Amino acid sequence: MTAVTTQPFAWLRKLTKLEYFPLIDPTERICMSVTLVITPEAIANLDLTAGHTIVETLLKNPFACAQQLQCQIDFPREDGDPRELSEIAEIRLWFVRLDIAYPWLPYFLDWRAGELARYTAMLIPHQFSQREGIQYNPEALEIFVMQKVFVLLEWFKDKDFGSVADVKSMAKVLGYDIAPEFFQLLEQYS
Repeated sequence: MTAVTTQPFAWLRKLTKLEYFPLIDPTERICMSVTLVITPEAIANLDLTAGHTIVETLLKNPFACAQQLQCQIDFPREDGDPRELSEIAEIRLWFVRLDIAYPWLPYFLDWRAGELARYTAMLIPHQFSQREGIQYNPEALEIFVMQKVFVLLEWFKDKDFGSVADVKSMAKVLGYDIAPEFFQLLEQYS
């Protein structure tokens, strides 16, 4: 019997920037890049209609459409507004609603274009540093990564596609490596 760890995130190891690696080869995908246009009206009304339409397209061939989704956020700001889009409460709330509707959406985001990092910033506390870029709250990021790992593994199992490698790749984009023992534990008690 496997010993239970007293540290809930012991399976996660924070990677150094040198350990990040290229993800799915885009030449392996046949789905063209897809753009979700998020309008000021959609944000103001928490309207996910555009998201529903895009998701229908993505679900027609989920393997081919992996890492193909980009988000174009059209949100007017006053001149001199220094906030990043992920610092604007109305936009973050829209993304919270989108994530509730489609918690597995990170699978489709274009990771190479930074969409996973931006999506993550919409959902968890962070700060910006001119020197280091985005700095997520470490505990919030660990929880987010593990939540998405669980969601994606269940979704893959339910839809009969995807793999542990996809989940590990997503975690690596966010700076974490997941120990093989974690997946063995899940397999044992599934």
